[in-house]
Amino acid sequence: MNTLFKPGLIISLILLLVSTSANASGGIALGATRVIYPAEAKQTSLAITNSNKQERYLINAWIENASGQKEKTFAVTPPLFVSEPDSENTLRIIYAGPALPADRESLFYMNVKAIPSVNKSHLEGNNVLQLAILSRIKLFVRPKNLAMPPEEALSQLRFERIGNQLRVSNASPYYVTLVNLSLGGKSLENLMVAPKNTAQQALPAAAGGVLSWQSVNDYGAITPARSVKL
Repeated sequence: MNTLFKPGLIISLILLLVSTSANASGGIALGATRVIYPAEAKQTSLAITNSNKQERYLINAWIENASGQKEKTFAVTPPLFVSEPDSENTLRIIYAGPALPADRESLFYMNVKAIPSVNKSHLEGNNVLQLAILSRIKLFVRPKNLAMPPEEALSQLRFERIGNQLRVSNASPYYVTLVNLSLGGKSLENLMVAPKNTAQQALPAAAGGVLSWQSVNDYGAITPARSVKL
């Protein structure tokens, strides 16, 4: 008999969840699906809500660069705190590094780890394995006076097929995340295109015809579908 299932031995698993969604995390929810940090601002903020009426969570927050390394040019306060049941807290994000490019957005990632509390009365005689819940969302540092408003960025995209690759060129100063892509009825992976740059991905065999796509705006909403013939 497998000893993991003997009476009196409980292994409690809280699955590790890495999410770009602000609505997950088992009681912990972020107030946005992305953070827009105006480059001229001294700070910006992000709300965190604990909708669980019983559980407390230890919250740890930090920022990473696009390479996944912890970014020391940002300060997040408080970096570590306890979120009480049925409560809301605010994280303040402060950029204190050198000047970033003034003609385009810069990309970082906001990380919020939630560690659920443990009832000590449940620990006696039991083995408990707890894993943290991690939410990771994009943080864009946006300079003022860019060449166009963000809603015009989609009109600056150019799509072309190069062999079995889809190539997307983005002439705008904004990051553009493309979702719900399909070519000739065949689904493609989501794709993020950096400002004044290109990105590409492989196309399914024999896929062709009309490319349909949507994007994600500043508020996390999906834009109306657009299409282009490749």
